[in-house]
Amino acid sequence: MRIATITNWAYGATVCLTLASGVVMLLASNADNAERQAVEQRQIFDRLTGEVETDAWSLSDLIRLYVVNKDPNALKEYQQKRQSLKAIEHRLSRLKDNGATGEELALLHEGLQGVDELLDEQQAALTSMARGNTSQAIALLYGKSYEQELERVQDQIDNFRQMLDSRAHTAIEHATQTSRTLRTLSEVMVGLTALLFLFVLGFILKRRVLRPVVRLSDVVHRLASQDYAVETPNFNQIDEIGDMAQAIRVFRENGLVRQRLEKERDADWAIRELLARMTQRLQGCENFADVINVAQLFAPNIAPGISGQLYILDRDPVQMRCVARWLTHGENPASFHPDECWAVRRGQSHPPVNGEPDIACYHLPESAANQSLCVPLIAQGEAIGLLSFQNIAPESAPSRAYLELMAEALGLALANQRLRDALLEKALYDPLTGLRNRHHLEDKMQTLMSQALRNNEPMSCLMIDIDHFKSINDRFGHEAGDQVIKSVAAIIQRAVHDNGIAFRYGGEEFLALLNGIGEEGAHACATEIYEGVRALSLRYGLAEIGPVDVSIGIASYPKHAQSDNLLRAADVALYRAKELGRSRIVSFGMLEAG
Repeated sequence: MRIATITNWAYGATVCLTLASGVVMLLASNADNAERQAVEQRQIFDRLTGEVETDAWSLSDLIRLYVVNKDPNALKEYQQKRQSLKAIEHRLSRLKDNGATGEELALLHEGLQGVDELLDEQQAALTSMARGNTSQAIALLYGKSYEQELERVQDQIDNFRQMLDSRAHTAIEHATQTSRTLRTLSEVMVGLTALLFLFVLGFILKRRVLRPVVRLSDVVHRLASQDYAVETPNFNQIDEIGDMAQAIRVFRENGLVRQRLEKERDADWAIRELLARMTQRLQGCENFADVINVAQLFAPNIAPGISGQLYILDRDPVQMRCVARWLTHGENPASFHPDECWAVRRGQSHPPVNGEPDIACYHLPESAANQSLCVPLIAQGEAIGLLSFQNIAPESAPSRAYLELMAEALGLALANQRLRDALLEKALYDPLTGLRNRHHLEDKMQTLMSQALRNNEPMSCLMIDIDHFKSINDRFGHEAGDQVIKSVAAIIQRAVHDNGIAFRYGGEEFLALLNGIGEEGAHACATEIYEGVRALSLRYGLAEIGPVDVSIGIASYPKHAQSDNLLRAADVALYRAKELGRSRIVSFGMLEAG
């Protein structure tokens, strides 16, 4: 008899015993549920009847207190508890839905009728009180009939509880006994199932399984530890052991294939993680140098053993310039025109298919043309750079898609840097004069002032205004005014030079911060600006614009102002220069002396 036949019979018997055991366990569970329901029903009835009993006595005490002391608070509390007692009586009247017997409900109904009679007598006492007959109210509430009715209500509720306790106790004992019997039967069935299983297992091990299974087990353990070099035993008998041996051989062959695929997958995931990390680092780059450093670090790891170069497209002159390279020796490759690269021309990787003949890019040496790949860096449909790879072997090269993803990430980072530099230029510099604008003044002021405080050095501020600039605009037009502003800005920039920073403060106003220079040096710089402007000879078309003058206010730290009001002091000095007739230099120290 085949082992499968024996095990099938044993399996059928085991299933039957297991199902029977499950059914018995369900019955035992139902018995437990019945026990819990009986306990819960007892608790519900006991709680509700207890509330009725408590409220009945409490109402009697409150109405008596009101009759004797005429306390309105006692009457108010009595009325509230009476409403609560009515709600409890309504719930007790619905206890039939919770499984109360007819006899129990009849007894409980008599008790509730007694409570209602007590309430009627209490209402009659309130009516007497309302008529001013206090003695009659006291006689009603303290009379013998009232006390007997109160005791009768107490006895009926107690009898209801005793009857309920007796029934609940009987139900619990019955449910407990049933549950115990069913659990015992279930345990017996489980024991029979275990014995049958052990019998079948011992029979199979004793007859035909032990020796080949031990050998196969050793092979399986080694295969489980991914030791696919193990040789599988050759069991050719036509039974389950032979089938198992054949399955293990197939498993070993599949394992070898899976091991190879897992290595490829791990390498693939490693490249993906490198690409993701490179993309994250590129997002944190602050300038082109950061982007180039990231490319030089990650490219050799994403494409190991493959040399490459990173080119950036320059606009003036138009050329591809190598800014980074890896795994190469010698000097940087020469720059070339974008049209010399087919990848830049086509906007796609070139050559498109590895191993098939295609035209080589003209910028590549002939020796490397057959093992090269060029990937353009595209941003917003425009080529801004190039990745060029050499020494690509088909068996060791990463997927072309990863090289293109690397190129895409680098292209986006370079485009972002270009856009960022352009926006920074517009945000920090005045487009007309080339001077820094007012938006940059606050940050630079804080930096220079911190440096002056740290080094205990002076610092000066020049506030410069072109005199009668509105009349120039009115007589010659805004283009002539712009020419005047540019000329004055150039003089200020030359005078400040390496000693500080010049700003266009707004309109025809300029500002210069002189780091490490006191009042005397600032006055010398202001004099140079003043004389340089006066020496200007400006023409607009055929018209002579005429002489241009400036008013300059000077303030120095720490002589004239503290760190937080240096600009204010310079502005006050400039305002004083305008009050005195313009075309002059006024230091804040002159105001203090005056």
